Amino acid sequence: MGFITTLIFSIFSNAVALYLAAFFIPGFSVMGGIVAFLTAGAILTAINATLRPLMKLILGPFIVLTLGLFVIVINALTLYLLDVLSPQVTIQGYPALLLATLLMCAVNLILGFARKKH
Repeated sequence: MGFITTLIFSIFSNAVALYLAAFFIPGFSVMGGIVAFLTAGAILTAINATLRPLMKLILGPFIVLTLGLFVIVINALTLYLLDVLSPQVTIQGYPALLLATLLMCAVNLILGFARKKH
């Protein structure tokens, strides 16, 4: 797949994951309609494309020491940055942040596998 199609798919999958997190997790909300979800998905895609690799590089020893579990903390940090950068997204408390992180990881994993099969 080309760069643009991968970027569009990432925005779409992040928007779907944000929608499911807002629907299922109390304390996690996205104000607005589909445009707000797509905007927040685009911001999250930009964070994942720019800052996440840098965080993984800097925090690499912790990822190795915890056998990869520290990646969940990095994903939670990216969601927290989304909460700070996007006025539409509101995360109230650490339990909502952790549950949203796990749900978004699962949704992106499933959608990523579905994309690779076709």
